[in-house]
Amino acid sequence: MARVYHFPDQVHFRWDPRLDPVLTVEDGDTVVFELRDVTDGQISPTSTAEILAELDWDRVYALAGPIAVAQAQPGDTVEIEVVDLHTRGWGWTGTIPGFGLLADEFGDPHLHIWDLSDGQTAPFADIATIPVRPFCGTMGVCPDTAEPLAVMPPGHFGGNIDCRDLVRGARLFLPVQVPGAYFSVGDPHAAQGDGEVCVTAIECPMWASLRFRLHRGRSIPAPQFQTPGPLRAGIGDAGYHATMGVATDLMTAARDATRAMVDHISHTYRIEPVDAYVLSSVVVDLKLTEVVDAPRWIVSAYLPLSIFDR
Repeated sequence: MARVYHFPDQVHFRWDPRLDPVLTVEDGDTVVFELRDVTDGQISPTSTAEILAELDWDRVYALAGPIAVAQAQPGDTVEIEVVDLHTRGWGWTGTIPGFGLLADEFGDPHLHIWDLSDGQTAPFADIATIPVRPFCGTMGVCPDTAEPLAVMPPGHFGGNIDCRDLVRGARLFLPVQVPGAYFSVGDPHAAQGDGEVCVTAIECPMWASLRFRLHRGRSIPAPQFQTPGPLRAGIGDAGYHATMGVATDLMTAARDATRAMVDHISHTYRIEPVDAYVLSSVVVDLKLTEVVDAPRWIVSAYLPLSIFDR
């Protein structure tokens, strides 16, 4: 019979197969987590921007785990069903020196604290209301590595994939790399645009409930996922404003599209460029528009107009 476990308040900060599992689950079991924010509590609702230049990076990416999945072996696939997610009243988004798609243009620390108390929306600068769509930015099985690995960047094992569609009801499939799988989860987000362009979404502490299933003998090359329905039901009903980046390199095209979007938001809604950059990270989706006409490709940035209050 499937069981429900409450995971203890215990975290780690590297992928490391030498860590002892905190919990072992069977096929069909559910685990309830009380997740810390990505900084392991270094940022609070009363923090100021200065904290972003002083972060202890040894405590960034606090992961709950590892969890062993009984009988899981390399060549199998672990399925994680997102049963439930709830934010815990507040969140933050910031620009961190040296990070983000436009790091050279936004080099100073900037911090925005969000009110998530109603659980459904997050107001922004008296101009917009962001729908809350919680998900976990980092979910992964442990890679087969001789030395501990940093959580960022992601890999074929999953990890810091920052997929904003892994909301309640979604199912994530991960290829097992080491015996027992050794799954960990963290980096909870209240909302994010595809691309997370300033390197932070609405970062927040969160309650999460995940169900585990084991597919023995099913091998996949990299993470896959299934959504429970439309990707953003209702959010696109008022249409979009989109900017394009056209370049011989996809990263350059992504930067150009984002730069144009920041300029559009700043001028149209009369807010500072850094606030427009933060807003873009939370709601703007980067999409591959055109990849077949070499030597130039197009990346577009989509802004949902339904978020604006006026």
